[in-house]
Amino acid sequence: MLIDKSLEPRFRALSRLVGNTPLLGVHIEYRGDRRVIYAKCEQLNFTGSIKDRIALYMLRKAYSRGEIHPGDTIVEATSGNTGISFAALGSALGHPVKIFMPDWMSRERMDLIRSYGAEIITVSSEQGGFLGSIRMAEKFAAGRDDVFLPRQFSNDDNAEAHGLTTGPEIWSQLEASGLRPDAFVAAVGTGGTAMGVGRYLRSRHPKVRVYPVEPAESPTLSTGHKVGKHRIQGVSDEFIPPILDLTVMNTVLAVPDGDAIIMAQRLASHLGLGVGISSGCNFLAALRVQEQLGPDSVVVTVFADDNKKYLSSALLSKEPDRTDYLAPHIEPVELSAIGPVCSFCEPVRSAETVGLEPTT
Repeated sequence: MLIDKSLEPRFRALSRLVGNTPLLGVHIEYRGDRRVIYAKCEQLNFTGSIKDRIALYMLRKAYSRGEIHPGDTIVEATSGNTGISFAALGSALGHPVKIFMPDWMSRERMDLIRSYGAEIITVSSEQGGFLGSIRMAEKFAAGRDDVFLPRQFSNDDNAEAHGLTTGPEIWSQLEASGLRPDAFVAAVGTGGTAMGVGRYLRSRHPKVRVYPVEPAESPTLSTGHKVGKHRIQGVSDEFIPPILDLTVMNTVLAVPDGDAIIMAQRLASHLGLGVGISSGCNFLAALRVQEQLGPDSVVVTVFADDNKKYLSSALLSKEPDRTDYLAPHIEPVELSAIGPVCSFCEPVRSAETVGLEPTT
């Protein structure tokens, strides 16, 4: 089924605003050594996060399959960034949007969603928290043919979006600099980034290691269920996402949320790189992997979003130093950047169009 002709120009325009982000080289001094960690600069996407990639791709695929029609309501459960993406893209495409999300997410996230015209239904811990948000979204959509429910945690289009865009971009950008990735590291929210990028990079270089990351205070991936509390919004959402296959991953890495906060602060204050707490987490996990593989190893991660969504959160708090923290020993020195070189990486295109096997 083809997309409505009136929407095709909108999808085409939006596709130019999503993806093809720079690959940063973050140069640091760490315990007397000069190091480089590579990170995709995803805060430069349409609404400022990596979730624009999956939201646009899911909508395009849903239209092609006849699962959504002009004017239908988009309903999703989210911890923030995916909701922001669907709110903005829904508005651009003429869809009402209803978002279910836990009530402890940052004020900025909720304000951004509302600013795009979407409705928010907040869910308390007593109502089930994040799992309650998913149940309520499912209940709202049940039996209705005028509602599209993306189901980001179980929708294979999520990982496929990264397999068709983020992964090829990383490979092409490194290749243009004469480099090849040794490892990819990503904190797990839905698991789509780790799965999609990991599959693509391994299709080009089977020895690439792929490490999922979780907060040390809430090791959901390691235990298989919700445990503890943490301050890294957007990851470790109380359960292991169905699209995440830990059996094809390398070791799960754990990063203390306080360490992640300090690292995000240092990236901003030393390099002017305003990123969220999960980006600080990803950077520290990538450095740990580089410690294992060697100082010259090419380790890649993502800076998933910007710091503007966290100004009322713990991101600006004064964190006490701990002996097990890495961030206080890291001196960010400078940035380098590899611009877009992947001409075919567009989220709106199908796997068949770009000649890649879908990641299912």
